[in-house]
Amino acid sequence: MNKYKIFIFILLLPFLTWNFTYSQNSVEGLFYLDHSPVRVEFRDGRITGVFRIERLQEGQGRIYIAPGLIDNQVNGYKGVSFVDTGGELSPEGINLITSSFWEVGVTTYMPTLTTDDHAIYMKNFALLARAKNDPVSRGSIAGFHLEGPYISADDGYRGAHPLKHVRKPDWNEFMKLYDASGKNILQVTIAPETEGAMDFISRCSSLGIIVGLGHHNGSSAQITEALDRGAVIATHLGNGLANTINRHRNPLWPQLSDDRLNISIICDGFHLLPEQIRVFYRAKGPDRIIMTSDVSSPGGLKPGFYLNAIGDTLELTREGAVIYPAQNVLSGSGLPLSRGIGHIMKVTGCDLATAIKMASTNPARLYGLKDRGEIKPGLRADLILFTLEGYQMEVIKTIVAGEVVYNAHK
Repeated sequence: MNKYKIFIFILLLPFLTWNFTYSQNSVEGLFYLDHSPVRVEFRDGRITGVFRIERLQEGQGRIYIAPGLIDNQVNGYKGVSFVDTGGELSPEGINLITSSFWEVGVTTYMPTLTTDDHAIYMKNFALLARAKNDPVSRGSIAGFHLEGPYISADDGYRGAHPLKHVRKPDWNEFMKLYDASGKNILQVTIAPETEGAMDFISRCSSLGIIVGLGHHNGSSAQITEALDRGAVIATHLGNGLANTINRHRNPLWPQLSDDRLNISIICDGFHLLPEQIRVFYRAKGPDRIIMTSDVSSPGGLKPGFYLNAIGDTLELTREGAVIYPAQNVLSGSGLPLSRGIGHIMKVTGCDLATAIKMASTNPARLYGLKDRGEIKPGLRADLILFTLEGYQMEVIKTIVAGEVVYNAHK
C-alpha cells in the first residue's frame, strides 16, 4: 500500500510542482468592473484566468485590480524630453520614463514629439525605435505620436509650440520621419485648415496612421472634410485653443457634434474646468473619450523653474501645473495619467470601470493594441493594483507582461 502511494505521488509530482509555480503567478484584488474579489492568474506574460473568490486576504484592505493605463500623449517626464534639442535624449532617459510610469500605473505609452526641427525628429525617432524594441521596456512603448509641426501658426492655437518650426504638411518629410521611426508613428496631430492638410490626412489614413485634429482653428466645413478623409480623434479637446474665440464659429462645436470623432481630454485639474469635462463627457459619452496626460519633462520633479527642450523657462507649480510664462499658457502637464482617474470620477460622477475604460480600454481599441486594455484570458498580463481614497489613485503594484515591475511595499 505504501509503495502504491509513493508511486502515485511520483506520478503527480510534476503537476503538483506546476501548480505551486503557477500560484506564484497570480494576484488578488477587487475587480475594477464590479468591485468583487477576484484572483487573476497569468503565465508566460498572458492572463490565463480570472476567478471569483470569496474574500480577499485578511488585512489586505480595499485594493483594486485593473488593466494597466495607456497614455497616448507623453512629451516627457522626470526631466527627460522626447524633443530634447541638446542631444541629451538617451536610452537611459527613455528607460527612466518607462520605469517611472510603471510606478504610477502606466504600462503602455506613446512618446510624443512636438513641433521641432527636422534633424531632431530624425535623430530622436531612430533612438525611440530602438528603445521600443529593447526588452527592457517589456513592450510598454506602443508607438509614437507626432504632435506638430503641421499645426496652426497663430498665437493661442499654437500653444507653446515654437513658431519658427511650425510648417505646412510635407509628405516627403513625413515619410522620412516614418521610416526613421521604424514605421512606428501611430498618430499624427495636424491642423486641418493648413495648406495641403486634406491630402496629407488621406495619405496617413491609407497607411493606417491615426490622424488627430489639434492646435487648429478649422472651420466646420474643414473639420467635416478632415473626418471624411479619415481623421478620427480630436487631440486634447479644449486645449490648443485661443483664449478668445467666436461664440458660434469655433472648432469646439463641430468636433463635439460629430459622432465620428473621438476626443482625448486632459483630466489633471488644470487643463479643463470641471464643467468642460462634464459637457464633453455628456456630448461624446465614455465610448468615444480617451483620457490622456500630455505630461511634459518637468513632470515627476520637484516644483520650480525648468528649461524646456528649446531653452524656454517653464514653471512646475506645487499643484502640478506646468506653465509657460512667456505666453501665460500651459505647457503640458506635471501629473501622470493616474491623476485623471479620480478627477474624472469626481467631476462627472462616472464609476471606476468607466474611468478605466477611458484610460485603458478605449486607447487600446483606437490604436489597434488588441492584446491589452482589459483583463481577459489571452491578453497581456498588464495589471495594476491600487487604492482609491478621496478620489486619489495610489498604485501598490504594477505587473507588465506577467512580471512585477513595481511594488510599493518593497
